[in-house]
Amino acid sequence: MNAKKKTIKVTLVRSLHGRLPNHRACVAGLGLKRMHQTVELEDTAAVRGMVNKISYMVRMEEG
Repeated sequence: MNAKKKTIKVTLVRSLHGRLPNHRACVAGLGLKRMHQTVELEDTAAVRGMVNKISYMVRMEEG
């Protein structure tokens, strides 16, 4: 049986300019480099924690 891993799509919708260093680190850790870039990531607790920390800067879609 192949278990399909759940994923989430995260898009950077606000600029990194003037943000806290640890918030910038979360953006980099998610693999986002520029505005309106979308990455598809595995839905894990670590990824969810980073997204929650910078929720005001990103848009998240499940699936």
